[in-house]
Amino acid sequence: MYNGLKITEVAVRIPPNPDDKLKAFATVILNDAFVVSDIKVIQGHQGLFVAMPSRRRKDGKFRDVAHPINAEVREMVENMILKVYREEIVNPSQMTREEFEMTG
Repeated sequence: MYNGLKITEVAVRIPPNPDDKLKAFATVILNDAFVVSDIKVIQGHQGLFVAMPSRRRKDGKFRDVAHPINAEVREMVENMILKVYREEIVNPSQMTREEFEMTG
């Protein structure tokens, strides 16, 4: 917890056919009151990391739609998402492609 900010739920959706880099999508609920969706779990050169949801601007560059404003909160969010991702890898929820697409 950080200054009253608490992650109250994390859901991870693994695509039916994950590619080499994009491994999953996550949704985080904060304080049972605010949701952040479309967070990505990415396989990078130095291991897994979390990419915040972003939108392409008119100039072609991407800008985060939502993101932590300090390292402590970023680490808290990333650690929780990666923990749930690893649990989902071990014990998958067996979501069909149609169910996966409907939850996105």
